[in-house]
Amino acid sequence: MQATPQGIARAWPRLLALWLLLGLLAPGAALAQRTEGDRAVAQGPYQTEVSVRNQTDGERDKAFARALAQVLANVTGNREAALRDGVRDELANAKDYVDSYDYRQDEGVGPTGAPSFQTMLVVRFRPADIDGLVDMFGLPSWPQPRPKPVLWLAIDDGSGPRLVGLGQVNAARSILDAAKARGYALGLPAGNAAEMAAVGAIWRGDVAAISALSRRYSPPIQLIGKLYRAAGGWSADWTLVDNGKVLGNWQTSNADALRAMAGGADGAADALARRYARTSQDAAPGRFRLRILGLHGSDDYLRLAGYLDGLPVVRRIAPVSASPDALELDVDLVSGIANFSRYVGRAGVLVPVPDAGDGSAAAPAAFHLGGG
Repeated sequence: MQATPQGIARAWPRLLALWLLLGLLAPGAALAQRTEGDRAVAQGPYQTEVSVRNQTDGERDKAFARALAQVLANVTGNREAALRDGVRDELANAKDYVDSYDYRQDEGVGPTGAPSFQTMLVVRFRPADIDGLVDMFGLPSWPQPRPKPVLWLAIDDGSGPRLVGLGQVNAARSILDAAKARGYALGLPAGNAAEMAAVGAIWRGDVAAISALSRRYSPPIQLIGKLYRAAGGWSADWTLVDNGKVLGNWQTSNADALRAMAGGADGAADALARRYARTSQDAAPGRFRLRILGLHGSDDYLRLAGYLDGLPVVRRIAPVSASPDALELDVDLVSGIANFSRYVGRAGVLVPVPDAGDGSAAAPAAFHLGGG
């Protein structure tokens, strides 16, 4: 059957993407490459990019919430950080954490081969405020600076595996960008003759051989992957090695080779975060004793009870003792007493009393009930 012009038009974008993946486009070929220049781009874990339909205030506020969820995933290393109790509610206040933002127009190729355009919102959050939010909810933090693993990636399209080195950087663009979106970076080997010859070690999973070859690079962390055709599309097998120790093995599959490749960045981020992310000592959850002052009648008691019951950082409340103007209770908190004080202090309903106690039964942390 002879291909129709319409069929060729539909197939062209897929062929172009595959040629780019396999590094078959020679330098200088007629392919438009995105150059950053002065264009707005996200840099580091406290910045991110999200797509928007338009530039209205309502669309932007919704995008801020998605951006905050992504940045929390970057900072903590946990893709589900935004689903934690209380954090989901805080997404509605995302614009309060924004330092600045810009719009960018990206041009691509649609499924029919016609040009397509996508508006991106580049959001930069205030690092100190994001760190405070992470501590307040007792989330782990993946500290900076972060290691830059060397990506040892071999691709077999059916004609034999080939190593992706610096000279074929565009072939690895999807996984490099996916790592950037998770708040870290991947590097590529130079691709000299010895490294190209080591593609067989990648294919047979010889971690020791690749680790030895990677000693010239720093840090001694390798993301080793092989991408190959499989039923229904493409599959990739991954191994993350840190100073000779295997941190994880996983597989990604997709009908789209670029998506199967990009999945390696998520698995590496998850494994690195499990190893390096830490929760602040002050953010440890536990049971704490509170002493609430300034209660004057049943209305104050009811207001206090309703307020504490609605706090996402409070898991459980147990009254201990009561007097005409004070109430002592034990509360189970998702984070430490210092972070609880910071959280309630923002609303002004409970005002911390300085140096009143550490939240233990012997020295309850004191708060004054603010105005209604």
